[in-house]
Amino acid sequence: MGTWKTRGLRGSTLEELINRTNDVYREKNLALIQKIPTPITPIEIDKASRHITLAYFDTKSTVDYIGVVQSIPVCFDAKECAVSTFPLQNLHPHQVAFMKKFEEQGGISFILLSFTSLQEIYYVPFALIARFWERMEQGGRKSFTYEEVVPESYPVRGYRDMLVHYLEPLQLDLERRDDEKES
Repeated sequence: MGTWKTRGLRGSTLEELINRTNDVYREKNLALIQKIPTPITPIEIDKASRHITLAYFDTKSTVDYIGVVQSIPVCFDAKECAVSTFPLQNLHPHQVAFMKKFEEQGGISFILLSFTSLQEIYYVPFALIARFWERMEQGGRKSFTYEEVVPESYPVRGYRDMLVHYLEPLQLDLERRDDEKES
């Protein structure tokens, strides 16, 4: 199956790979996705280099990325996991609430989750995240495993200059949602 595996870009973060992919999507008019910066207030600035050396977060950010793919509003977060268990504490309640509201407004929410030790990236639909989140809130596991997420998620592969080509799994997610509406 199409899992993403490469040795050439080790050391690059998932967000850097997604940013490069988003640039290609924009150039090819496939999607317009923007990285949402985390709002900060600088405390100290190095006058010589004009770099911020100390700052604090102003407000809680929502998700890492937001935009539109062929008239479909999307928002998603990028997460990396070094082991085969993903702690839900790496998602914040305000992020889950935002993604839920986004879906209620007709958008598509998801997470791009990189299992770094396996060199695999998955598109995890919000419905699955919501299920794990609800399980945690009801006193269950505070994490989910690779084995739990893979059967209901979509592998993300690299394709030419689209290093994290998440439009393919997005299409599969849309088809699944259409099938569920028809059932």
